Amino acid sequence: MPQFDAILFDFDGVLADTEPVHCACWAEVLKPFGVALDWDYYRDHAVGIDDKDMLRALAARSSPPLDWRTLFAEFPAKQELFRQRTLSRPPFLSALDRLLGDLHRTYSLAVVTSSARAEIDPLLAAGGLRHHFDAVVGAEDVARFKPDPEPYRKAAELLRARTPLVVEDSPAGLASGRAAGFAVLPIAAPGEMPALLARRLHQT
Repeated sequence: MPQFDAILFDFDGVLADTEPVHCACWAEVLKPFGVALDWDYYRDHAVGIDDKDMLRALAARSSPPLDWRTLFAEFPAKQELFRQRTLSRPPFLSALDRLLGDLHRTYSLAVVTSSARAEIDPLLAAGGLRHHFDAVVGAEDVARFKPDPEPYRKAAELLRARTPLVVEDSPAGLASGRAAGFAVLPIAAPGEMPALLARRLHQT
């Protein structure tokens, strides 16, 4: 019997290297408001958390402080920029399709992301990967975001999984998986995920 009955993947930084694209898109739409968003700040403070929380922090540190809801009104424009840039060049490893196909023969699979499904589903489809996943849990599917356990618990519920493995790269995501009571596999970049996952699945 396999040790796990499902594998729950974070998206950004695990399946796809899209965090720099998210950062660049937000930086572009926020620039007219005098908000300077650079990669160092985004990497250290925004990866793995809800966009609203990021915007609240950016609004509060602006001079003078801004109403975060004014910034959030730019979310549709940011989504459209992200869609255009990623659909033209889906940011997936070439071997990911085969890897997910092999895994899906044994495990139920889900994506659990703090991004909106409206961003993630089209990107998975463009990369020819959507059919590998039994569920996608996005920001609109939960009331509480990572590091709260709700996103991973929701995915396990949808898959009827009792012993899932969570694959994550961000501190918030790792905390979410652990708080849900699941085993977690930390990774640092999408390129190292296949080897680390294979090693973890073959541990006794």
